[in-house]
Amino acid sequence: MTREQITAMFTRREEAFNAKDSAALAADYADDAVIYSPTAGVHQGPEAAKEAFDFIFHAFADNTRHTEALVIDGDRVAQVLTIEGTNLGGLMGLPPSGKHFRLPAVFIYDFRGDKIVRERRIYDFTGMLIQIGVLKARPA
Repeated sequence: MTREQITAMFTRREEAFNAKDSAALAADYADDAVIYSPTAGVHQGPEAAKEAFDFIFHAFADNTRHTEALVIDGDRVAQVLTIEGTNLGGLMGLPPSGKHFRLPAVFIYDFRGDKIVRERRIYDFTGMLIQIGVLKARPA
């Protein structure tokens, strides 16, 4: 894919994410894609990606992503972003807390042709759990 095609794809993905369109997001993954996520664990392929997006959209119905930068190097992309949302649908078997979170993240993608074959999501999952009230923490 060219730099312009990758940029257009990520613009489209951000629109799909904001529309909570898990099917459109899942369509970008190859059948053998592997996704590493602090929230959803390791999962493979488009159907598992769709299920993970559905899970996120249920738990955080107002979830948004704000891309700050795309670093494109051939078939590899690093997306620097801020993720935020409110725990409106519960998480980990717990009822919704109604609490908001905001955190920085980096997602790293590997492409084969026009499909994502590997995605690694890096963010402070424990920090998110503290912000939404699932975990308690004392200052050090």
